[in-house]
Amino acid sequence: MKNTNPHPTKPLIGFSHSRADFESLVDAALHHAKKIGASDAAAEASEGCGLSVSVRKGELQNVERNRDKSLSVTVYVGKKRGNAGTSDFSQAAIERTVQAAFDIAKFTAEDLMSGLPDADQIANDHQELDLYHPWNIDGEQAAQLALRCEAAAFEANPRITNSEGAGVSAQQSHFFTAHTQGFRGGYASSRHSISVAPIAGEGDNMQRDAWYSSMRCATDLAKPEVVGRYAAERALSRLNSKKIPTRPCAVLFDAPLAAGLLGSFVQAVSGGSLYRKSTFLVDSLGKQVFPDHIDITEDPYVMRGKGSSPFDDEGVKVHARNVVQAGRVEGYFLSTYSARKLGMVTTGNAGGSHNLFFKSKQTKAGDDLKQMLKKLKKGLFVIELMGQGVNSVTGDYSRGASGFWVENGEIAYPVQEITIAGNLADMFKGIQAVGSDEYNYGAKTIGSVLINRMKLAGS
Repeated sequence: MKNTNPHPTKPLIGFSHSRADFESLVDAALHHAKKIGASDAAAEASEGCGLSVSVRKGELQNVERNRDKSLSVTVYVGKKRGNAGTSDFSQAAIERTVQAAFDIAKFTAEDLMSGLPDADQIANDHQELDLYHPWNIDGEQAAQLALRCEAAAFEANPRITNSEGAGVSAQQSHFFTAHTQGFRGGYASSRHSISVAPIAGEGDNMQRDAWYSSMRCATDLAKPEVVGRYAAERALSRLNSKKIPTRPCAVLFDAPLAAGLLGSFVQAVSGGSLYRKSTFLVDSLGKQVFPDHIDITEDPYVMRGKGSSPFDDEGVKVHARNVVQAGRVEGYFLSTYSARKLGMVTTGNAGGSHNLFFKSKQTKAGDDLKQMLKKLKKGLFVIELMGQGVNSVTGDYSRGASGFWVENGEIAYPVQEITIAGNLADMFKGIQAVGSDEYNYGAKTIGSVLINRMKLAGS
């Protein structure tokens, strides 16, 4: 259903400023920009507020309330661009901010690719995506939920001996943006979470793990006891970890970690990396990057989706599309500027990707984690990665890791202090299977991923 009404369908709760306030602020900024000689301008007013509570070992640690607001103004003087911002919403401050952006633009080098999106790329119909669900919770109630979550971790097993704490967060924001190419729009959104990090064992045999649940709507969150027990199970499973010898082997990435592989692909085929040629996937459009059973789709219109939006950060139309089909790259992630640098058209990805879904045509409904371990047969099941050893220019990949050694399709024992290495180009082509154990990590949904061969450096 399309919603052409520029006003939100739900009343805004807990904010200091209304949608109408923001429209007035943005219009005042655009009017002043044109008045002082800007050829084009864009402005965005936003506000966020929330509550964060943390506990540790049954005691309250912190209760924090946050509230922030800002007005950002971008001014174009021909092909020169300037940007400035303020948290002061007075008329005098708005005019000073616009003037500052204008002055910066005048002294900035000309860039022939800069400028607002073309008028025919602007999103006029704004779909309602159910992104705003304020959580009416106070500090005491949030603390009780966090305490229940941590208590469930301790109660799971006597070997849970310590905790780095548990937390509950309730956040919401709204914005309105417009520019002189005719775009006007904005919406409210929310994001809530509950998390815990228990520690198992004692002395030299201690292991930590963590788990969380994050949703747009608090009623969609996992129960605190479920989060606590699962985090405890993960920590307990890592006790008595061993080192293993250096060898090549197949590697199964746990679904939350597999989302990082998808993120590396997105970075490699995003506009900034492509036009700077700082990626191992330069000129990859239409080329085979994954096996032919792999598809990646993007859908900005998922109801309550964490990566959902009716338009991108420039007010450009967004579309559901195939990014990878049968292993071939069908689309990049481009903003207006990066598209112009590449001689292409924006894909509506200013601000990043929307909801991504990584699928294999070979995946069956029963391909849960247990079945994926059977597919692995013998090799490494990774549940934690450390370090930032990913070179997006060359594709070289080297990360510290811990997890489990698998024999005959069954977990044999936990392992730690190892490094896994390879090259993303080979890793992508070496994907043998994707599990049905789908996990949503931000805007990415993916199951566990089995890669046929990587280098494992151990003892």
